[in-house]
Amino acid sequence: MVTQCCAVAVMELTGSSYSGSYREGRMEGDGVYTFPTQSRYEGEMKDGMFHGKGVMYFPNGAKYEGTWEKGICKQGQYTFSDGLQYQEKDWNYCDGYDRRFYNERCHGLKPAGESQLTNDDPPLIIPDGCYDCGDGFYNPDSRVVTDYEGNFLRNADDEEREWIVQTCRKSWDEFVGCSLKKISSEDGGTFTHRPDQSHSTDCTYRLSSM
Repeated sequence: MVTQCCAVAVMELTGSSYSGSYREGRMEGDGVYTFPTQSRYEGEMKDGMFHGKGVMYFPNGAKYEGTWEKGICKQGQYTFSDGLQYQEKDWNYCDGYDRRFYNERCHGLKPAGESQLTNDDPPLIIPDGCYDCGDGFYNPDSRVVTDYEGNFLRNADDEEREWIVQTCRKSWDEFVGCSLKKISSEDGGTFTHRPDQSHSTDCTYRLSSM
């Protein structure tokens, strides 16, 4: 069902919306099409499809400028939220020879001992057990990707799940410290390791009886 008023249409079934010009009841001319995920296309339309020059804007601040033909993008340029432009050929960002983040390339490295974990500094706090997959957080239990505000984006298929688990940064969900155990020393004493509630290590030393 589509309701139309003042050249604004809301697709009640999909949750998308369109603001722009029409021809014979179909989107045509210049317009803005917004998806339920808040990604939006701004550009030329024809016969109800993306057709001509347009820009796709993403919630994380990235954009894709391209040329569409009957709803299919034929060519274009992807720009990340920090201004880095993707290059299909001769891509030398974060490869095996240069591990710097783009912000480090632009603004220089931090002093020794102040390593930068992500391109964003400070890095986002990842919910327990989840992964940061670039446009949101992935929960491996539900296999759902939400944006950084907690809104649903998509269900991850097997291919994306494998890529996320192998590639993306994960929240720390392992116990920091050591389990209770005794380690013998050369002088006959023993070290007893006992983690406390703050995840630090409480080590006591006892001499064995002679």
